[in-house]
Amino acid sequence: MYRIAGLFTAFVMLAGASLSPAAAEDKTITVFAAASMKNALDEVDAAYTAKTGVKFSVSYAASSVLAKQIEQGAPADVFVSADTDWMDYAISKKTINEPTRVNLLGNSIVLIAPKDSKIDNVTIAQGFDLAKLAGDGKIATGDVKSVPVGKYARAALEKLGAWQVAEPKFAMAESVRAALTLVARGEANLGIVYSTDAKVEPGVKIVGTFPADSHPAIIYPVAATTTAKPETNDYLAFLKSSAAKTILEKYGFKFLISPTT
Repeated sequence: MYRIAGLFTAFVMLAGASLSPAAAEDKTITVFAAASMKNALDEVDAAYTAKTGVKFSVSYAASSVLAKQIEQGAPADVFVSADTDWMDYAISKKTINEPTRVNLLGNSIVLIAPKDSKIDNVTIAQGFDLAKLAGDGKIATGDVKSVPVGKYARAALEKLGAWQVAEPKFAMAESVRAALTLVARGEANLGIVYSTDAKVEPGVKIVGTFPADSHPAIIYPVAATTTAKPETNDYLAFLKSSAAKTILEKYGFKFLISPTT
């Protein structure tokens, strides 16, 4: 009887040992990322999951919304912002592990129209008349007071002398992807989004590109939060790797650092 009980105990111990590797692999990293990152980051994360078994829970929204959600205690391990301002904001609120921050990616902003629009080949330069170009329609972009793409758009238009007349025609969206959708559906005649967004939406076409010197440099910083799980560090290292660079550049992002192997 004692021998049988001993064998049963040994079996339970062995079974527990055999389950532990699977349990160890059942990990999830929670990422809060700028809406414009969705397609590219989904593919990066899938590659990381295939490599490590680690899974992801990702929330995509405007960087402004995400930074404030993290400030309010939302459980996130990683924050990817579409501008440095909102990462700086998060750091000022002590929600970001500052030494982990890296300015990872660059982007550009473009003028888009529905794919069947007659508008084409717009020269975006000093004094161009965006309001006239839009006609009776709307111009979609992110909220110019908070959403990064909207802030970049307003800065560019102010520098080019086109903002004041065009401002009444703007439809302010909650995120760059919301603005992209308005144009794709034909609910706005024009839109200002990132080039990477235009690339993944077949319902729109790029009709002009804003000069890089017309707005602050578009920089995407990434960092771990102060409550990040230990495995987050390995994921951040993967984001800086050559494998991640290949995927991100395929979607049109500019890699701003020298990749690791």
